[in-house]
Amino acid sequence: MNRRDPANRYGPLVSTLRAWLVPPRPQEPAPLPDPAQRRAIGVELVLVFAVTLGMSGLTSLLSLLDALLQPKPLGDQSVAINAPQAHVGLLDMAVQLAGVFRLVAWGALGLFLLWRGGIALQQVGVDRARPGRDAAGGAGLAALIGIPGLGLYLVAHALGLSLTVQPSTLDDTWWRAPVLVLSAFGNSFAEEALVVAYLLTRLRQLGWTENRALWVSAVLRGSYHLYQGFGGFVGNVVMGLVYGRTWQRTGRLWPLVLGHALIDVVAFVGYAALRGHVSWLP
Repeated sequence: MNRRDPANRYGPLVSTLRAWLVPPRPQEPAPLPDPAQRRAIGVELVLVFAVTLGMSGLTSLLSLLDALLQPKPLGDQSVAINAPQAHVGLLDMAVQLAGVFRLVAWGALGLFLLWRGGIALQQVGVDRARPGRDAAGGAGLAALIGIPGLGLYLVAHALGLSLTVQPSTLDDTWWRAPVLVLSAFGNSFAEEALVVAYLLTRLRQLGWTENRALWVSAVLRGSYHLYQGFGGFVGNVVMGLVYGRTWQRTGRLWPLVLGHALIDVVAFVGYAALRGHVSWLP
């Protein structure tokens, strides 16, 4: 009886697993040999994140420290992601939309700087070449991250490691649902464009390994969710590892944006619709 060699049987699986755990560095973009160019990229990274998600990470850390210094434990405190910003309804809508515009502009800034530096947007997965596959990939990523993420939040909250997160405390108005959908897209576009496409591409140009760059991207993603508590940090680091590696292996950005947006739409709109009708929701 002929038996296949185990090494041959599991060889493709091992190769695939290794490619995901220790991926080869792509040839493009090539590391920049000029020290002046490398310094310029380093300064650019500091400036971009100092006015975008890096600053959000710092303020989020300060928010967590403030929560830890309160007499109440974290589990007894709450934080709202989408909260009213003005007393007059239409003004509140305008402020919410301004926030969405700012997020989209942040993401567009990162993509523009890549394009201005000679990197085609197709290289980072921003094109319309595979809309069907991108949508299916986004749905798969949403399921992969969204369901376990909810479980992690519930566990962390039960252990007193996370605040009570309220996805939306906006008033029940005609514009609430569309604004929350736009907010979900703004969050997803800004995060995936900056923390994945822009940051990982620039770190490739600086000659960083794929794994080292991935961890920096994931920890940065977790940092600006610290205002939710330690559970929010850990959950988003895990999300960053999965999303970042997916981009490194596929080169497609739209599945990440769509998957992230879908998670947020379900959380924002679903919570807003159920709040006040379900007794156990805060």
